[in-house]
Amino acid sequence: MARMTTTIALAMVLAGCAAAGGGVSGPADAKTKAIKTATSITASERQQGAEAHPQLLQEFGGTYSGPQAAYVTRVGQNIAVQSGMSNARGDFTVTLLNSPVNNAFAIPGGYIYVTRQLMALMNDEAELAGVLGHEVGHVAAQHSKKRQSAATRNTILGVLGAVLGGAIGDSGGLLGSLGGLLQNNAMQIAQLATLGFSRSQELEADQLGVQYLKSAGYDPLALSTVLASLANQTNLEARLAGGDARSIPEWASTHPDPASRVRNAETLASRAGAGGVRNADAFMSSVNGVLYGDDPAQGVVEGRQFLHPDLRLAFTVPNGYGMQNGTSAVSVSGNGGQAQFSTASYNGDMNAYIAAVFKAVGGDANLAPSSIQRTTVNGIPAYYSTVRANAQSGQVDVTVFAYEFARDSAFHFVTLTKAGGAGTFNSMFTSLRRLNASEAAAIKPRRVDVVTVKSGDTVASLARRMAYSDNQAERFQVLNRLAANSRLTGAEGQARRLREPLTPRSQDSD
Repeated sequence: MARMTTTIALAMVLAGCAAAGGGVSGPADAKTKAIKTATSITASERQQGAEAHPQLLQEFGGTYSGPQAAYVTRVGQNIAVQSGMSNARGDFTVTLLNSPVNNAFAIPGGYIYVTRQLMALMNDEAELAGVLGHEVGHVAAQHSKKRQSAATRNTILGVLGAVLGGAIGDSGGLLGSLGGLLQNNAMQIAQLATLGFSRSQELEADQLGVQYLKSAGYDPLALSTVLASLANQTNLEARLAGGDARSIPEWASTHPDPASRVRNAETLASRAGAGGVRNADAFMSSVNGVLYGDDPAQGVVEGRQFLHPDLRLAFTVPNGYGMQNGTSAVSVSGNGGQAQFSTASYNGDMNAYIAAVFKAVGGDANLAPSSIQRTTVNGIPAYYSTVRANAQSGQVDVTVFAYEFARDSAFHFVTLTKAGGAGTFNSMFTSLRRLNASEAAAIKPRRVDVVTVKSGDTVASLARRMAYSDNQAERFQVLNRLAANSRLTGAEGQARRLREPLTPRSQDSD
């Protein structure tokens, strides 16, 4: 969350994938089929992509400016031309995003994106190519157009209403207007609106991704290994938040369950034929020093805490709830409801501030507070109000809880729960506090440090050097796709670790 930004209500009907969903279903059968794909990039798609590109950059932290960007562009363009949509590498714009979320997506017009966080989770160039090839596959198969049709949208970016409303049975009414509140969950909800359709698309994109890997000379198994790492990371993040991603059944996820999807990709790779490069050394050289986790300039998520050194504030989410830090807001989600922490223009009138937030959230529903209560939270003047509204899915409570940091500075939570559930977030509301100077100064960026394993190194000894105070071994194993008893030799002769602060090192130094 950057300094004093406002929420952008973007409905991204993208061909893309966030973290893999959970599940315990049986293996996918890896059926292959003829997939009709585009053979060119149309002028209208180029225009749509060009118009959406700057908005997507703004929403996802902008372009990452490190040396990794050129490497990602080269690999991405090489895999993109395998799709047959264009033989010119320059027709594809491949962007490394400065985002701490494991994500990748693509939009029509030749625009392909991957976050630095997902890149850091990979172990070689073939895995990077596999992820980008999967996203290109979504565009080549024209999945975004099919999603737009299902969501009654013909543009890449637009109002979330119909998609969200359809997902929750509200026909674009009150809850369908909450695009701002649910900004960072827009992708999940858009996919949920076309659940069965989207899951089949993921398997089609996997099939095309494996095909592109093979034709580009990469090991086609790379897609399955990066999917395994992503599934492990998703489960780890869920455990750290107090939940369990595996508790989500496959039928409730927009993605096939991770285990069966990995097996599906393995089967596809075996059918494509063994062989191909992984280019681990080149990848490790490139990923060395890349920013990992949150950028302190936009605040950091530490377990259940959000801390912002520049804004000098912190809060804690309830147990079992997860956070996603975006450029304009922090989104919080769990079984009991959803919330968003953000800011807006403030001129000293808190009544007007809260009314404006309700208006922005409610859209055409014209939400307005009947009364605004005042309290003090950790010495900070605070104001709050809850509005109950009717929706086809039942009554809901929308709460705005705002804090006056200065006469010209305010922040607020917006929460959405079932009627009577507003108290779910009381502990979060009362946890907000100011950071002192020493606390703010202690927040440092983390970066990937690539090292060559030396004699005597073990998973345990390297994990102790991770720049985390908790779950060091688990984090290290997931980052490097290792088990606790893994031998750090041969193909695993290079390991990654995080240190804080970090001066990036070369691969042959320790």
